[in-house]
Amino acid sequence: MSHVPHELHEEFPSQHDRIMKLKEEDAHFGRLYDEYHEINRAIHRAETDVEPTDDTHMTEMRKQRMRLKDEIARILS
Repeated sequence: MSHVPHELHEEFPSQHDRIMKLKEEDAHFGRLYDEYHEINRAIHRAETDVEPTDDTHMTEMRKQRMRLKDEIARILS
């Protein structure tokens, strides 16, 4: 698969080590991390027409990704 935009290490480049540590040590953060990556990759597959979807579903997936990113950012702050 080609480069997947919006990966967490790109969204929070200065927090990479902390993200990896939290992923391993905090179960809640680990679930958020996994959910974020799952939905981010689903969006990428839809955007590149590997797994096309309708506009409504795409919008919902993007909203879900934003909610997850906001929660991750809150934890990191």
